[in-house]
Amino acid sequence: MGQPQTALSMFQEMHEDRSVPPNEYTFASVFKACSALAESRIGKNIHARLEISGLRRNIVVSSSLVDMYGKCNDVEMARQVFDSMIDYGRNVVSWTSMITAYAQNARGHEAIELFRSFNAAPTSDRPNQFMLASVISACSSLGRLQWGKVAHGLVTRGGYESNTVVATSLLDMYAKCGSLSCAEKIFLKIRCRSVISYTSMIMARAKHGLGEAALQLFYEMVAGRIKPNYVTLLGVLHACSHSGLVNEGLEFLNTMAGKYGVIPDSRHYTCVVDMLGRFGRVDEAYDLAKTIEVGADQGALLWGALLSAGRLHGRVEIVSEASKRLIQSNQQVTGAYIALSNAYAVAGGWEDSESLRLEMKRSGNVKERACSWIENKDSVYVFHAGDLSCDESGEIKRFLKDLEKRMKERGHRGSSSMITTSSVFVDVDEEAKEEMVSLHCERLALAYGLLHLPAGSTIRIMNNLRMCRDCHEAFKLISEIVEREIVVRDVNRFHCFKNGSCTCRDFW
Repeated sequence: MGQPQTALSMFQEMHEDRSVPPNEYTFASVFKACSALAESRIGKNIHARLEISGLRRNIVVSSSLVDMYGKCNDVEMARQVFDSMIDYGRNVVSWTSMITAYAQNARGHEAIELFRSFNAAPTSDRPNQFMLASVISACSSLGRLQWGKVAHGLVTRGGYESNTVVATSLLDMYAKCGSLSCAEKIFLKIRCRSVISYTSMIMARAKHGLGEAALQLFYEMVAGRIKPNYVTLLGVLHACSHSGLVNEGLEFLNTMAGKYGVIPDSRHYTCVVDMLGRFGRVDEAYDLAKTIEVGADQGALLWGALLSAGRLHGRVEIVSEASKRLIQSNQQVTGAYIALSNAYAVAGGWEDSESLRLEMKRSGNVKERACSWIENKDSVYVFHAGDLSCDESGEIKRFLKDLEKRMKERGHRGSSSMITTSSVFVDVDEEAKEEMVSLHCERLALAYGLLHLPAGSTIRIMNNLRMCRDCHEAFKLISEIVEREIVVRDVNRFHCFKNGSCTCRDFW
């Protein structure tokens, strides 16, 4: 067990003593200690001493410095140090440190671009397992399946498939990119499965709506005497929530402390509130929510879940209470304003709805713009709701109109059937409603995919917001019309559309 605080204290004593000057190993060690503690202030002071010492051009020391700044969330300083190393050389460790800094600070695009630069650089170094794990993690967060497959190829070439960390990263990447079958194959190849690999696979099945399969895997894990942790049980509750297994979920919540030694915390309770709300047991969800003590961030998830439940089941009073709590805590304010305004509008409270919209504008709250993206070969194509400024706009619009016609021939009613649960179309005529819905970003991405991706291939779309009900109904029918599998990753889960149905079974 490391003792980073003790290491820093000894370094300070060494500095005050002055009889023994620090060498490159000393600096590398103290930067590692700062990394472990995320101590940016102390790390910067030691960095200043390093510059004076004349040891700055040592690759090991500089790589440790890049890693330290990355772990302290100061990516710009990490990059500044990394760029300065070009004068005296960079090795696979320094490249890995910088790629990891990007990946761990939610800057996946830059991590992938730097990885591409590394592969193109005139060096005999090959990516190691740590670099590949970071790149795979970046691909997971961005939904970049093609680059994830490239990294997988390098994993195989480098002989790292048996490495548990790398294998689990691959499993997670395929699951988050919507390729559950590949994730399952990776999982089956892991010889020594740990709580981490089991938990990743349980969570993957849960997010794809395979609740029973997730629970089956959990029981297999327990039978193999692998003790679940709090994340595992969170995955189990997610599985119950996303598959309508309410009684099973409540049973897990009530017995997890006694059976598995995991005391439920606010995250587990929030998941159960979400589960009850999805299933229509809104009053039970509300009663449970009031008993949970949470901090600001977790409170946003808790009351956000209740807000969604109230909106889904037309409970204006629940939407009002949840929205007010979110606004008062300054969490998810824009979404809360919009949900409350919509709830008032649906209930006929036009003045209250308009008043909230005006208050939202005055306070400077702007709704996050809906965005979907899709991969084609080595590129990512991004679409925003209502935006047809791309080169293929005419082709996409014509394709969508033809698709809409084919859907109507099969009885699809479109947006008119959704008015009872959403107010986004209030005071808009029927033709305008259809136009607005047809330009939702996920539909634009779908049209692009159907036009440009190889025939018969799975269409994979990433979405930054929750998929709307009208698009969900449309995608089910479209999957049957075009005879293609369509996978959509929204902010909550995966939807796999095939032969006119979705794996979520309309429960999300």
